[in-house]
Amino acid sequence: MSAALEQVLVELGERSYPIHIGPGLLDRAGELIKPLMQGGRALVVTDANVAPLYLERVQKSLAEAGVVTMHTVVPAGEQTKDFKHLEALLDAMLEARAERGVMVVALGGGVIGDLTGFAASILLRGVDFVQIPTTLLSQVDSSVGGKTGINTRQGKNLVGTFYQPRLVLADTAVLDTLPRRQVLAGYAEVAKYGVIDDEPFFAWLEANGSKVIDGDLEARRHAVAVSCRAKARIVAADEREGGVRALLNLGHTFGHALEAETGFSEEMLHGEAVALGMVMALRLSARLGLAPAADAERLERHFEALGLPTALPRPRLWAVDRLIRHMAGDKKVKDGKVTFVMARGIGKSFLTREVPEAELASMLSEMAAGR
Repeated sequence: MSAALEQVLVELGERSYPIHIGPGLLDRAGELIKPLMQGGRALVVTDANVAPLYLERVQKSLAEAGVVTMHTVVPAGEQTKDFKHLEALLDAMLEARAERGVMVVALGGGVIGDLTGFAASILLRGVDFVQIPTTLLSQVDSSVGGKTGINTRQGKNLVGTFYQPRLVLADTAVLDTLPRRQVLAGYAEVAKYGVIDDEPFFAWLEANGSKVIDGDLEARRHAVAVSCRAKARIVAADEREGGVRALLNLGHTFGHALEAETGFSEEMLHGEAVALGMVMALRLSARLGLAPAADAERLERHFEALGLPTALPRPRLWAVDRLIRHMAGDKKVKDGKVTFVMARGIGKSFLTREVPEAELASMLSEMAAGR
């Protein structure tokens, strides 16, 4: 039996939009997108990995709904999220004679969603776009909430906009084509929602996480739906990250520093960096007496059981001073202080800028030494 379809609404007044979740949504893309369009043309943006798998299906669905489709394919990988590829994408859009009535369709993972959403937000001062996320990570995190952006040599996502999509189609069946490493990377973002403020969901993941990883459709639909509801609720309360939305950055301040240190390369995927960042956040919280050590150990046990990293990869030599410098360049710095998401335990996260640098450096040094 296939998993049922589910819908989650991101409530933002006139800019509210639905997230459709479940299998088979690629083939309904035209039916669901056409009513939102101002004109009859769509421009699909995807990458070299996703195009052979799903581009034709999405274009066929759009064509059956009477939509004229164009497409552009960009290189796959985190390194595509830069000024060079943004300029190339905008050139391609303009060469295709995109008008304000065009619907831009982001078909791919988080890189495609972030890059395409940013391009849509500045093309002709803003054109509509929809997200069709094809990775677990993008379905539960980056496709929802309207954050767009690119990386620079100074850090991750330091240039971008808040620009909401008109629609998100999370087809859970497409996750079957992902390598296990990519599924695990996305799972880190799923677990994040439990650690932030939903201990019962984290407990459900402890019992069912292997089903999510191994492809059980119902388990995946449930995990994606719970994650999207959590993010939709937080985004509705704080769209532009003035307060509570910053909790969604649990693990990311550390994770972005790890990604920067590894050159935003395949050496460490975003989700792997977030998993390690969450481990660091809980370890540091326990070290400072804010959280029970047992909760930090509980998180590590769960990640280890599934195959997510809980220790810094060797034999790379990790320079603690460079990691701290990367954190100091994070976009969440205010008045020269880094905003950290810490925890009083699983399901009890909070924001603080009062983290002693000596304790931070000591925790990082221990991890760098493999302890």
